[in-house]
Amino acid sequence: MAGEWAEVPLGDVITLQRGFDLPSQNRKSGTVPIVSSSGISDYHAEVGVKGPGVVTGRYGTIGQVFLIKEDYWPLNTTLWVKDFHGNDPHFASYLLRTIDFQSCSDKSSVPGVNRNDLHRIPVLLPPLAEQKAIAAVLGALDDKIELNRRMNATLEAMARALFQSWFVDFDPVRAKLDGRKPIGLDDTVVALFPDSFQDSPLGHIPKGWQVKTIEELAERVAMGPFGSDIKVSTFVPEGIPVVSGQHLRGTLLDDSEFNFVTLEHADRLKRSNVQRGDVIFTHAGSIGQVAYIPEASRYERYIVSQRQFYMRCNRALISPFYITSYFKTPEGKHRLLANTSSTGVPSISQPVTYLRQLKIVVPPPALLKVFDATVSQIHLKLADNDHQSRTLATLRDTLLPKLLSGELRVAV
Repeated sequence: MAGEWAEVPLGDVITLQRGFDLPSQNRKSGTVPIVSSSGISDYHAEVGVKGPGVVTGRYGTIGQVFLIKEDYWPLNTTLWVKDFHGNDPHFASYLLRTIDFQSCSDKSSVPGVNRNDLHRIPVLLPPLAEQKAIAAVLGALDDKIELNRRMNATLEAMARALFQSWFVDFDPVRAKLDGRKPIGLDDTVVALFPDSFQDSPLGHIPKGWQVKTIEELAERVAMGPFGSDIKVSTFVPEGIPVVSGQHLRGTLLDDSEFNFVTLEHADRLKRSNVQRGDVIFTHAGSIGQVAYIPEASRYERYIVSQRQFYMRCNRALISPFYITSYFKTPEGKHRLLANTSSTGVPSISQPVTYLRQLKIVVPPPALLKVFDATVSQIHLKLADNDHQSRTLATLRDTLLPKLLSGELRVAV
């Protein structure tokens, strides 16, 4: 290796230590992040380790590496860096991402990592100044990805707050009823809200608004395939992407990593095929998740997994923005989960039949158009940030092995 890089055992760079037990009944409310093998999972009042720190999974989820900048508590399912031996913690977190953890796994039903085996793995170690330079390059990409994530969280919160105010709390209607001008709305939008309420099957709703069932508003409500229709053995490197619960964490479909099935396989499961504009729900496992596939999504066609079902809106009557926003409110989520079975895996009983009969409040078309136009701009920004983050992540993952092997050198 050119320059001052040296090949040394990983144990000469960092010393890994098993995390600490902390049963849920012993946790105290606080701000100290509790780090599990899959990342920050809770918070505690006591510090286990002074930050900054680096943590990876010991059991369960292995191979993921987390840089924790503040004081933290590593759980016993993790390995944390007890000693950096004078090396840069940020660099160490990237170095660990290049390690083949599977080579140190005991291959049991619950994967586990032997830290002594990890310590023996040979790695290339640059001088401290170059460590910091490498970490700065990769860290700038990660910082931008994190900034986009926080920005999207803020944008989603804004869209949800707008929906809650207009269509659940009816704030503009209440303001007009009290003789006040609704805050933050121009006269054109204010004029679209009535100044009184009427009785309905869902209680008092704004005058002139309607109550409709999902079945009246949908072109289709359908289930994903049966479990035997999609298995790990049916996945292929490229094809039709399969949507699962991990893609439904936000308002928009997380359009990143997918498993795929062949076009022929997807054609055989026509009822489970979804497209841009469809709203997808989880009916088993992590129930209550809901997101929609935006027009800016990467693929024209997807297939939902066996734990998902979906609604295709009649766009002349309602929009996926509105439906998704409603079922993300506390009221909407409560109603969606009201038919939950607690036997075995948590699930929504007869999800398609149940969703079809649910009633929701539908505002006039002119107001829906204003809401859709407002929220669509937010969602375009969400999608743009997601696309940028995927591009940055690809660049980071391309640079990482080249920088850590010395193939690319950073000026210091």
